[in-house]
Amino acid sequence: MAGALRAVLAFPSTYAVGITSLGFQVVWASLARRPDVDVRRLFTDSADPPHSGSRGRGTGLDLFGLSLSWELDGPVLLDLLDGQRIPRWSHQRGDDDPIVFGGGPVLTANPEPLAPFLDAVLLGDGERLLPAFLDALQACRALPRPERLRALAQVEGVYVPALYVPRYDQEGTLLGIDPVDASLPATVSKQTWRGESLTHSTVITPEAAWPSIHMVEVVRSCPELCRFCLASYLTLPFRTPSLERSLMPAVEKGLAVTRRLGLLGASVTQHPEFADLLHWLDADRFADTRVSVSSVRAATVTPELGRILAKRGSRSLTIAIESGSDRMRTLVNKKLDREEIVAAARHARDGGLTGLKLYGMVGLPTEEAADVEATADLLMALKKAVPGLRLTLGVSTFVPKAHTPFQWEGVRPEAEKRLKLLAKRLQPKGIELRPESYGWSVIQALISRGDRRLAPVIAAVRGRQDSLGGWKRAYRAVRDGEADTEGAPGDLPLPPPWQEVIHATWHDDRPLPWDHLAGPLPRDTLARHRREAIAFGLPLSAPSAGQPAAPSPPR
Repeated sequence: MAGALRAVLAFPSTYAVGITSLGFQVVWASLARRPDVDVRRLFTDSADPPHSGSRGRGTGLDLFGLSLSWELDGPVLLDLLDGQRIPRWSHQRGDDDPIVFGGGPVLTANPEPLAPFLDAVLLGDGERLLPAFLDALQACRALPRPERLRALAQVEGVYVPALYVPRYDQEGTLLGIDPVDASLPATVSKQTWRGESLTHSTVITPEAAWPSIHMVEVVRSCPELCRFCLASYLTLPFRTPSLERSLMPAVEKGLAVTRRLGLLGASVTQHPEFADLLHWLDADRFADTRVSVSSVRAATVTPELGRILAKRGSRSLTIAIESGSDRMRTLVNKKLDREEIVAAARHARDGGLTGLKLYGMVGLPTEEAADVEATADLLMALKKAVPGLRLTLGVSTFVPKAHTPFQWEGVRPEAEKRLKLLAKRLQPKGIELRPESYGWSVIQALISRGDRRLAPVIAAVRGRQDSLGGWKRAYRAVRDGEADTEGAPGDLPLPPPWQEVIHATWHDDRPLPWDHLAGPLPRDTLARHRREAIAFGLPLSAPSAGQPAAPSPPR
């Protein structure tokens, strides 16, 4: 179409990884379906053919987008911008440069560390945001760049960082982030898709990390509200599309191309019609179909689930237990009893599955060594109770996430030793342990809790971001004024001490870098959930005179 917006949609990893991202696929398809957009894909190892020709002295692009789903991919954005000859700092771009936008869970939660590199951030679900964003850009594309940005900032859910200014006190403490004038909304709200259907694969390829799989989103969000969980709190409300009007047609569409089906969601078995979906997939016509499901709630595992998944080619099931400690599970609002975990393992084995993958966490608020020992004890008890079932424990360090009740909690340094404790207890007993690096959890926390002062660090760490030491050296160099941060905004104070961002527990009246970005639940509600959880988790062995009774478990 003549006059179509020339766009590049990038993913900060290889084609095999990027094309497996359902979010990336959906955004790309949304752009590609529009006749007024000419979109090409870009990965770190490959790209679609570039747009032919060029206009003016710029890149020839109108739009450059990035889908970001993991904090540690942030520095790759700068490599992708450099590769497209786009100035990396937003204030350096002129009328002939594209609008650089980003989306995805990381940027929806807290875009501030990457804000100086982005012209616009789309907060929330792309199904609702993308059409409005593109319509607004088409309407203002002939205007000078500053006027284009102002027009985009009027779209609900579109955050334009250049039009919002951080305030700091004399010590460099963040006081708030405000719009530059009263014509802009003081708060930008995440947008939520409430349509009848969710998403499914638009690309099926043997070159994907999950080869030739058709992915269908069964649920969005999670009703459990575990206090640390970004996937639950940030994506509320819990949404379940109709089985007959949405899920079954989506499955049929993909199975016309492939016989491998993935059912995705934070808690797929909590779809109210999941048992009916499973029964449908048990029919003889799906005999040559391999079906896999993402993590399921342990209490919903039944013998029927195990039987049908085994019959359809699955070998294992994945459940999140968070901890083997009853106290820890109650503290994080994990409504799960030990007996339900054991029952889930039995049902998986009796149904014909050969493996059970469990996900846990160390370093949770108020956690003690005994709680970690309880996780090891639970795995050992499972091994004894369900012989023949291969057990794998994936375990990570707690990382505070924006818009969750535990956003004020810091990373606990003792988590590193507790990962080693689990390895010492479990590996000699034949239980596979897959620990996530404590060091990378630290960097995740740095980015998930940081503000704009982190942007020069992200610029300085390029080429060294594959090591924890590289991040620490870059952080120290920026604080000492020794880093090469050419082009960085000159009005940013130095980043705060490393300890304060990563490990410190913040008071719940402290201004947060994302306070001007409204999530599904208000800050006061998150603070109440946090206080209830922490109060429940306090040691109860020696209450002082007059100490109130322990509160009821948070639900």
